Amino acid sequence: MVVKGVYCLCIEVCDDLSVEIGALGVIDFNKGSYIYVGSALNGLDSRVLRHMNTSEGVYNAIHWHIDYLLREESVRVEAVYVRLSDEKIECEIAGKVSRYGSGVEGFGCSDCRCNSHLFRVKSWNFLPDLKMEKWEAAETHLT
Repeated sequence: MVVKGVYCLCIEVCDDLSVEIGALGVIDFNKGSYIYVGSALNGLDSRVLRHMNTSEGVYNAIHWHIDYLLREESVRVEAVYVRLSDEKIECEIAGKVSRYGSGVEGFGCSDCRCNSHLFRVKSWNFLPDLKMEKWEAAETHLT
């Protein structure tokens, strides 16, 4: 059974960075906490694991804006929150996350009308209020 849903990568940028993000060009990232909102309607666990592997340097292919950021040495995925859903609710969740931080213009939203799917935030402790659950490992969602 394929588990579908939306996910929030809780990312720590440990140093101020300037990163070339594909067609978006060079973007400056200030040291701090960020949340990236994505959807995975073809397999939530495999998508999250792919992002984790990119962050750890195991997987190097670039497909999405977030890949450029995750492959930076001073960037770490600290936590992942998910919500299971068969519907594409990524933009809805991104809109709610935007209330808690500032968006990186154009990031992760080339296929929708949102301003951003990456947000600089003070913390990610509000994610459970958005009905997001902490993701522990792929095995937890396979049953």
